[in-house]
Amino acid sequence: MKSALRPRSQFPLLAALARARVWPNVYDLIAFALLIAAAALLAHGAAAARDPLALLSQHPVSLDPSHLPEYALRTTLRMFAAMLASLLFTFLIATWAAKSRRAERIIVPALDILQSVPVLGFLSFTVTFFLGLFPGRQLGAECVAVFAIFTSQAWNMAFSFYQSLRTVPRDLDEVSRGFGLSAWQRFWRLEAPFAAPGLVWNMMMSMSGGWFFVVASEAITVGDTTVELPGIGSYLATAIALKNFAAVGWAVAAMAVLIALYDQLLFRPIVAWADKFRVETTAGQQRPRSWVYEVARRTRLVKRALRPLAWLWQRAMRLRWHPRAVAAAPSAARATNWIDRLWLAVVLAIAVWGAWYAFDYGRQTLNGSDVAQAFGGALATLLRVAVLIAIASLIWVPVGVWIGLRPRLAARVQPLAQFLAAFPANVLFPVAVIAIVSTGANPDIWLSPLMVLGTQWYILFNVIAGASAFPTDLREASSVYRLRSWTWWRRAILPGIFPYYVTGALTASGGSWNASIVAELVHWGDQRVQAHGLGAYIARATEAGDFHRVMLGVAVMSLFVTLFNRAVWRPMYVYAERRLRLD
Repeated sequence: MKSALRPRSQFPLLAALARARVWPNVYDLIAFALLIAAAALLAHGAAAARDPLALLSQHPVSLDPSHLPEYALRTTLRMFAAMLASLLFTFLIATWAAKSRRAERIIVPALDILQSVPVLGFLSFTVTFFLGLFPGRQLGAECVAVFAIFTSQAWNMAFSFYQSLRTVPRDLDEVSRGFGLSAWQRFWRLEAPFAAPGLVWNMMMSMSGGWFFVVASEAITVGDTTVELPGIGSYLATAIALKNFAAVGWAVAAMAVLIALYDQLLFRPIVAWADKFRVETTAGQQRPRSWVYEVARRTRLVKRALRPLAWLWQRAMRLRWHPRAVAAAPSAARATNWIDRLWLAVVLAIAVWGAWYAFDYGRQTLNGSDVAQAFGGALATLLRVAVLIAIASLIWVPVGVWIGLRPRLAARVQPLAQFLAAFPANVLFPVAVIAIVSTGANPDIWLSPLMVLGTQWYILFNVIAGASAFPTDLREASSVYRLRSWTWWRRAILPGIFPYYVTGALTASGGSWNASIVAELVHWGDQRVQAHGLGAYIARATEAGDFHRVMLGVAVMSLFVTLFNRAVWRPMYVYAERRLRLD
């Protein structure tokens, strides 16, 4: 008996660790390997970002495929830095707009305008600023690229989160108030979880939107300033400029590998985690799965290491912060009305001042013909945007519903949809230019399909999110009542996904206007084809460094998008909020 027990007594510490379940399991080893690899790649990319700016000219972007892993790392880090900034922006700004009527009057129109401002418009006015923050360092150029990608991601996520917060079911809100939850607790226990599924799908769409404009964000040319950061975007821009089809193919292949990697390692685990926040009273039959999510759930040491953070989170959830209540007395109500009027007057005064400042800045070199040209181009672009959104809706709403109601299919389609959404229009420039030049086709018509890449995916991803969040109990009720065909679409699924569709269509509108900058003026080497439109007007002005005409084009685009949103999408938002909530 003693000899049998002797091996165990030789390692008392290991035996104690095994009994306490502290000894790492195989899932801990996998998790630690992934974390160490991510930390090493992050450290390498951060160190490269601090190099002198002069190295960019000494070591220009090479089309040797052996450089693609380094370029892919640099591009991915920029995109995830922009994603973190977009998440912070979403939680702060979208929540403020949803909770404060006064803030909403400024934030929602501002988001309408900002999503319509093209990436080139932001670059025109931010390159000098960011380069001046870090003189002589690549970090300034990195900030330019991250900010440009941020402008292609943040608005979509903010609109999605705002829409979700405005459509939280009233019965759940009443129950949370009945349990005495504070405003802080309601946000984290009810509102943020309710918005999580839609936000996750819009994060994926925003990530793909960043890929769409990665060329403009890494290969920056504004007037006499040219900066080419190492990355897949600048690699693709160089390949297009040199008419190198093989290099274009290598860039697309690298994009496909990257999208597959971060889909498996990040987005699919988040989709599986967010699925538990679906609003339903019966259990779903199918759940999205992720091997990374399962690894994280089954770790031992990682969970123990995160216990202090979990303790801090639980302590934070006990905070009892409430917003200051407004008295219901008539005098208080009158005071509130006067404050609202004063606030509106201040906002209008600032808007008038901004409009006058822009007018005074532009009239120095602009004339009536410039204004007429910008407005004429805007009308042409508006027609393209409206037609393309209608076509994309007819195609992708049924497809999105079909995918979203089948979680297993959604898991398979998810990486493919992300790749197609990320597919940059620049890759199709050779085909478009060669076909138009050789056939003599009308560029005003045949360049328009390039803009579809900036519209359809917003609609598809949001409809998938809406169908995925559609409660199982409502689906079962539809089956019990034998709703079929058009009756099922009209009575059940279309009302269920309508708030998500409005968010997708609204952001698709802004994405289309942004895509017009790329799609209405295309290059393939020294060949150039352009369509009549506001996008081409802004692109020509940006290439020439004509900031007055850039400002005019951006102002006209913002005006058209804001009016269109106010006339079409905003009433739909209100209708979805009042009539189509899951109460």
